[in-house]
Amino acid sequence: MNRTDRLYAIVEALRAVAPRPVSARRLAERFEVSMRTIERDLSSLQQSGVPIWAEPGRTGGYCIDPAHTLPPLGLTVEEALAVTIGLGMLASTPFGTEAAAALAKVLAVMDASRVEETRALAARVHLLQGAPPAPAHAGFSDALRAGTVLRLRYRDRAGVETEREVEPQGYVGRDGTWYLIAWCRSRDAIRAFRGDRIVAVEPTGERPPRRRLTAADLDIPFGDLRPVLEV
Repeated sequence: MNRTDRLYAIVEALRAVAPRPVSARRLAERFEVSMRTIERDLSSLQQSGVPIWAEPGRTGGYCIDPAHTLPPLGLTVEEALAVTIGLGMLASTPFGTEAAAALAKVLAVMDASRVEETRALAARVHLLQGAPPAPAHAGFSDALRAGTVLRLRYRDRAGVETEREVEPQGYVGRDGTWYLIAWCRSRDAIRAFRGDRIVAVEPTGERPPRRRLTAADLDIPFGDLRPVLEV
């Protein structure tokens, strides 16, 4: 059982006996993993918003509140498969951790029979790719949400490190490589920063002025920019 399936199964195991608690040891035995792994899985579920809490005491354990769980998500199998594939394609990107957490939450609130059919179909879909890119700095995926000027330490293709203050504007992904698009105060212009070359990210707390960014501003000589969400 892979980790995504186990996260879903943990939620279902807790839901089946809710609101009674289940010990970490019992969960570890059920899923044939260590208690440390179970505790890490439970922490990940809690951080992703699943309403799980610990009950102290000799008969305590972990509980899920059935009053706060979501009703089954009304996705068709085809829609659920598309979501599963889409989130799975983000596994080797700077957004991989968030994508895995989102997939666990989607599976946790889907009808059980549709989940099983989706799993069976998804097991027949494979992605052919080269070596995964080097991991991006942990602050990469939070750059836009921070909403502040960032101080970056950045390594160029020659290995030279510089420090820049930038105003995050967006992201662009191409061939498995993701770039932070930002207004660079050192260059007084829009620049693209490869996620795997960002050495450090430090929010300054300063709120930058609002800038209007268009595809033409990026001056990309190849390919067409496509938004991930049509609004």
